[in-house]
Amino acid sequence: MTETLGSTGEFGLIEAITKSLPQGEDVLVGPGDDAAVLAVPDGRLVITTDLLIEGRHFRQDWSSAYDVGRKAAAQNLADVVAMGARATSMVVGFGAPADLPTAWALELNQGLADEAELLGVSIVGGDTVQSDKIVVSVTAFGSLDGRAPVLRSGARPGDEVAVVGRLGWAEAGYTVLTRGFRSPRTVVEAHRRPQPPYAEGPRAAIAGASSMCDVSDGLIADLTHIAQASEVVIDVRSLALTIPEPLQAVAAATGLDALAFVLSGGEDHALVGTFEPADVPDGWTVIGSVAEGNQNLPAGTVTVDGATYTATTGWGHFRS
Repeated sequence: MTETLGSTGEFGLIEAITKSLPQGEDVLVGPGDDAAVLAVPDGRLVITTDLLIEGRHFRQDWSSAYDVGRKAAAQNLADVVAMGARATSMVVGFGAPADLPTAWALELNQGLADEAELLGVSIVGGDTVQSDKIVVSVTAFGSLDGRAPVLRSGARPGDEVAVVGRLGWAEAGYTVLTRGFRSPRTVVEAHRRPQPPYAEGPRAAIAGASSMCDVSDGLIADLTHIAQASEVVIDVRSLALTIPEPLQAVAAATGLDALAFVLSGGEDHALVGTFEPADVPDGWTVIGSVAEGNQNLPAGTVTVDGATYTATTGWGHFRS
């Protein structure tokens, strides 16, 4: 007989989840008490949170529980490093129907733990509840280690725009899955389990990034966040963008534009930032520039090759 959350019970599940979670040096009190206690070396704590809801952000026939765990952790940890911070810990909220197999929840936890381990991040607590659908909520914490946070509002005219990490892969994978296929496998796996360039966030901060954002909603959409917060105009040079072969293959098979995957696709959690030209770190690709707004191009505008980009610009909740 398959053990379910109903038969395991809340406290049995919590014990199974927490008994093997390692705790890092930033954790003073971990799971098992009313709340965790974290060390905050310079008195500032970076905090971010995200939700994954079954049927909206993932499907069990597309992604394993392990994949969902990796993705839930990744999208939060990418936000922390996009501030130039070092990720330290996470808390996890989990809701699910009582008839969900307990093995699914434990596999989810393993995915969360394995993604966290990439950065030495501790899972320090959370909550479990019964719900009609599976819901995973992750809140991640980070330390700036004495540095100033890298905000979206710091881009300046004369800066160069640079990116590191994959763009468009997750969107290409989503496109394939919605059409009932499972190949190219590389893009399907990219949709299931992003690979953010975690180390590059703090590295960019140390190099002097003036602004930074992780590409969760799409390159144009996230650059628009920077342009609006910084009150500047950003132009992207399409020829500077690489379109990998798997994206070209998906575009050819579906009749879609491969460049649109790169410009509009989210959930790869690449990092995009602005830098003085001499400060762009090795390994980052310069893809555009920052300028002042004018009558023709008001501040907050993002263009591609000097022209307004009119296609769908990326993900947005509550769109009809």
